[in-house]
Amino acid sequence: MLPNPQQRSEVVSQLAVAALGAGVVTTIAVAQGQNPLTALGITLFSAVAAVMVGQIV
Repeated sequence: MLPNPQQRSEVVSQLAVAALGAGVVTTIAVAQGQNPLTALGITLFSAVAAVMVGQIV
């Protein structure tokens, strides 16, 4: 079952907003000395998890 174009653009929009929110926290973590690759992985995971929860609810 493929999502229609409107649903697809909504998911992309949700992913962008979630990534921006997680990116703020990631920037602070990197500034305090966290490995940037670890921070990027956490940001990606957080963004995907937020979109998944948003699709279920």
